[in-house]
Amino acid sequence: MNTATQKVIWYREPFVWVLIVIPMTAVVMGFLILYYSITTEDGLVDDDYYQDGLAINQVLDRDNAARQYGLTAMLQLHYTGGDVAVQLHPGKLAPLPQQIKVKWMYATRSGHDQRTTITGDGHGLYQGPIPKLVPGHWYVQLEAGNWRLLGSMYVPRDGTIKLPESLKRANVDIRVH
Repeated sequence: MNTATQKVIWYREPFVWVLIVIPMTAVVMGFLILYYSITTEDGLVDDDYYQDGLAINQVLDRDNAARQYGLTAMLQLHYTGGDVAVQLHPGKLAPLPQQIKVKWMYATRSGHDQRTTITGDGHGLYQGPIPKLVPGHWYVQLEAGNWRLLGSMYVPRDGTIKLPESLKRANVDIRVH
């Protein structure tokens, strides 16, 4: 028998396997993506977005209160010592709070967000520990009473930021927590 006229069995033909492998790869990858979407948390979606929407006016009132008091602050991170120092310039705020809550909000992944409390010396200087901050873009929120100050920083590049001006320069919209 001549080899040119000899029939090749279908499973020995490479083009047939190419036609089978491409759709099978798509099916396997589809199931893999489905598995990851079911088993991993989507940290960017807020489960209670409606309540956050209702609370936005209260949040804006806190920003306005800080503006009316004339509050500013200088936040300084000491990476080697593991602490943060905040010099609060109180403006018209009296008396000064004993403690300030600090929220460290990672710009893209809420799973990295941290909260700390720093205590004051009575003259506007507050100190406390720094939580473990992964490198990247962070939003910083200082709050006590009916006011809050917001800022933006990059870890580890920024060691000192001024609040609230650094957030205005960054021209960003902070999320509500």
